[in-house]
Order: sequence, then structure tokens, then C-alpha cells
Amino acid sequence: MPATHYGSKEIFRWLWAAWRGNRLQAVLNAAIGLVDVVVSLLQVSAVKHAIDVASGTEHGNLYVAVGIMGALILSDFALNIAAVWVRNLLGIKAQNRMQQAMLDRILRSEWRGRERMHSGDVLNRLEFDVNNVVTFLTETIPSALSVLAMFIGAFFYLFSMDWLLSIVTVAILPIFLAMSKIYVRQMRNLTRMVRDWDSKVQSTLQETIQHRMLIKTLESDQVMVDRLEDTQSELRRRVVNRTKFSVFSNLMVNFGFALGYLIAFLWAAVRMSMHTLSFGGMTAFLQLVNKIQNPARNLAKLIPAFVSVFTAAERLMELEEDPLEEQGDPIWVKAPCGLRLSHVSYAYDKVGGNVIDDLSFDFRPGTCTAVLGETGAGKTTIIRLLLALVKPQKGEIKIYEASPQNLQASPQPLPEREGLSNSHSYAQILTPLHRCNFVYVPQGNTLLSGTIRDNLLLGKLDATEEEMKTVLHLSCADFVFELPDGLDTVCSEQGGGLSEGQAQRIAIARSLLRAYPSEQLGRPGSSILVFDEATSALDPDTEQQLLQNILSRHDKTVIFITHRMAVTKYCDQVLKIEKIHH
Repeated sequence: MPATHYGSKEIFRWLWAAWRGNRLQAVLNAAIGLVDVVVSLLQVSAVKHAIDVASGTEHGNLYVAVGIMGALILSDFALNIAAVWVRNLLGIKAQNRMQQAMLDRILRSEWRGRERMHSGDVLNRLEFDVNNVVTFLTETIPSALSVLAMFIGAFFYLFSMDWLLSIVTVAILPIFLAMSKIYVRQMRNLTRMVRDWDSKVQSTLQETIQHRMLIKTLESDQVMVDRLEDTQSELRRRVVNRTKFSVFSNLMVNFGFALGYLIAFLWAAVRMSMHTLSFGGMTAFLQLVNKIQNPARNLAKLIPAFVSVFTAAERLMELEEDPLEEQGDPIWVKAPCGLRLSHVSYAYDKVGGNVIDDLSFDFRPGTCTAVLGETGAGKTTIIRLLLALVKPQKGEIKIYEASPQNLQASPQPLPEREGLSNSHSYAQILTPLHRCNFVYVPQGNTLLSGTIRDNLLLGKLDATEEEMKTVLHLSCADFVFELPDGLDTVCSEQGGGLSEGQAQRIAIARSLLRAYPSEQLGRPGSSILVFDEATSALDPDTEQQLLQNILSRHDKTVIFITHRMAVTKYCDQVLKIEKIHH
């Protein structure tokens, strides 16, 4: 198991911060639990009174005594129903809220260029670990308060009846607490191993389903099933180890509780035989011993719950390790704008060396540039640098307006105008806040499940029907209007039901919608278009028509990342990058 670098105090602080957003449910559950404790102890008293009235030990009306018992039972039913509603209605809301917060944190964090975690592992954490943390904070902790209240209340009730028996009943607890530290340390290690291997199983399943067609064509069905079996086998082994330890620990604890109950039973029986305790009193004795031991047993179960939530919290805290990108309002630059790279170098790690080394180039405003290079030369890295997904380790990238002042050594302030602040300059260091100026079309099939309309609206939430028709026409995707359901045609995952070329053209149309101003979002249109092998699935004629449609107006700065020389004839300039050999 990888050693965690989070101490108990750090985890407690993280859990406290997470609890602040779920106080309502926690308080309601605690209140219901405490009222239930009061009702439960009153039931003990009511049962004792009814039995003693029936046996003639006490005076009273038997029907009234049974009626009180019935009212308390109905109250218990009502409390249980209230607890179910709070758990089901507020519980799912709390879980959804935490998942949204975690996903938002992931999306706003810096992207390192290479993912540290498998997507299946991340999904496993967002589902199971979030559920674990929310359940602990909103149900387990409030429940622990009511359990503790029950333990204390039952102890003092029993103490009032027989002080010596109450002391004997709880004598096992100090021994249990002394052993708990060893238990927690070992159980935490075992639980972390189980959760990590559970994530690996989910990752294997997810990859296999995602690449089902590839696996079938490689005839590697059995290989993937065997790989899943190997991973599951290791998970089972870890679960068995944890179960052995848990069973042994529970056996020791339950043995102690059973011994305490037998002692209490014998004690009460002896007192009853000596006529110092009524039959109702003995019934109350045994009920109270149960109400002391059951809470104590439930408190003992809190230790595995603490172990489990500590592990879950650690795994969620690891998702937050990447620092946040620069946060703030988007910075718009007047169109058309350009990008200037000055002596830019970038490496993913020290071992691999620089992927981009001392690169200088000017993507001038309103021009079309083809970026050419062999596989591994750094074309994808250039895209990530231009989109501010990664930062240059040397040199700088500036975004600037098409104005003579941008050539000056010191930036000049922009004049005040709609949508822009005069605090901006003609030439600014590129940051994630400038990403609003970009339209990016990645390579491959990037459609999401849903309708074609749903996919297009991701580019512009308030896109009109006319705007969607326009970008589909520009992208040579007029075939959409020949489909039976048109824009409302449903696509499965990754554009299932469409050809690669069709899906690619719809993806281009979706991105082009970002070039349109949006009143709903209060944003002007993006003016830098970055195409990453975006026409690779198109035939030459369709590609030619699409490029002519996009480039005809000359009001955008267009960058094509491509290996197809045919694209260069539509471009004003070419950036050819060579693979660096280390």
C-alpha cells in the first residue's frame, strides 16, 4: 500500500470542512436519535410498571399501563419513519452536492499533461468514497450521539437500581479502549488495500467496455477476462485478510459482552430468588443491560466506520492535490487576436527531456497557420500550451490584439469598450483566463451521449436554431437535416449511430458555435480556432469544402495541427517542428 502523507489532524480538518455543508441532515438525525433514546428508556419503565401491576407488586390500572406502552410504541414507529425520510431525501442530496463539489474541483485544477490516476479509479472514488464520507458525517456521527446518550441513560437507570451491577457491566470497556489503537492502525491498512484493489477492478472493467470493438478484433476476449480475474483474485485475497482480522476482533469483543450479560442475568436471578427484586424489576434489569451493551457494541462498530471514512477521506483528498488553475473572470481580447511564442520550452518530466525546446513563432491575427511534424514531435504539446492547459517552463506565450501598439516593448492600455476592461493590455501573458478566446476541435470522435442538439448546445448554451443550421452548413454537416429526427437524433456514447466523418463534422460545428456571441453568458465570440487533426476522417472533397467555408471570411486566427500537406495550401504560414532526439 502506498504510504499516505495525511495525518489524523489533516483528515479531521478535511472532514470538518465537508461536514459544514451537511449540518441540517446531521442535526435532524441527531435530534431524532436523542428523542428515540428518551422514548426507549420510557418503554423500559412502562414495561416494568405494567408487569408489576399485573403481578400485584405495584398498584395501578393495567389497561392504562398497557395503553402507555402502546403510545410509546407508536412514537417509536413515527421516529423510525422520520429517520427514513431524512436519510433518503436529504442523504441523496448531500451525496450529490459533494460529488458536484469534487467534480468541480477536479475540472478547475491544473492539468499536468499526464493523468496520475486512471479514470476508473477517479470514478470509484467519486461514487463509493463520497458515499462513505457523506453517510459517516450525516448518519454515523449523529447515530453515535444517540447511542452514547442511550448508554449513559441506561447506565444511570441501572445504577439507580443496582450500582454494583452497573459497574460490573461496563468494566470491559477500558480493556476494549486500550486495544482499539492497535486495531485501528491495522484495520486502516487493510481497508486501504481493499479500496485500492476495488478501484483497479473498476478500471479494468471500464477500459474493457470502452475498447470492446478493439478487443474483439484482436480476439483478446479471454485475455481481458483473465486480466479481470487476476485483479479480482487479488481483491478477494485482500478482503479475506481484512475479514479474518475483523472476525477475530469481533469475536473477542462479543465474548466479553456475552460474559457480562451472563453475569448480569445470574446476579438478577439470585436477587429475585432472595425476594429483593421483583419479576418486573428483573425484566427491567435485563432490558437495561441490553441497552448498555448494545450501545457499547454499536460504539465499538464506530471504530471500523472511522477506519473506513479515514480511508475514503484520504482517497478524496488525493483528488484535490493538483493546484487550482488561475481563477477569475474570463479575459477577452478584441478579435482578431494573435499568439506569440518566445523561446518556449516544455518537458513532462526530467527523464524524458524537453518535448518543445526554445520555440519562437508568431500566430499573427487573422492568419491561418499549419503546424506540421512527425509523430512525437510535440504537436499535441503545442496545443496544450496554446490552450493554457500547461505552462511553459521556459519562455513565454503572449496573446495580443491586431494593433500597431502590440509591437511596442511595453504594453499599452486598451481603450474602454463594451465587454473589455481598460486594465487589459494589448499584449498579455497567456493564462487559463484567456481560454475564452479559443475554439478547440480535438481529433477523433468526441460526441457525448444525447441528441445532436444537446451536443451542439455544449458549444453555446443559448444557440438559436438558425445558428445551429449555419454552423452545420459551414461544417459540411447538412446531412443532419436529412435524418428522420434532425437535430433531435439521439446518439449513443461517442456518437454511436453516426460514421466517424459525420461525428467529426458535428464536433466541428459544436466548436464553431463558440465563435458566436452569447447574450445568455454575456460573452463575445471566440476568435482563435485550433483544429487538431479535425478533418482526418473526411474525404478530400469534403475537407476542401469545409476548409473553404471556415477560412473564407478571414476574421479569425486559425491554427491547424495536421500531418496532411494538402491543408497547407489554404494556409498563410507553416510551422514545422522537428522531433527532439535525446
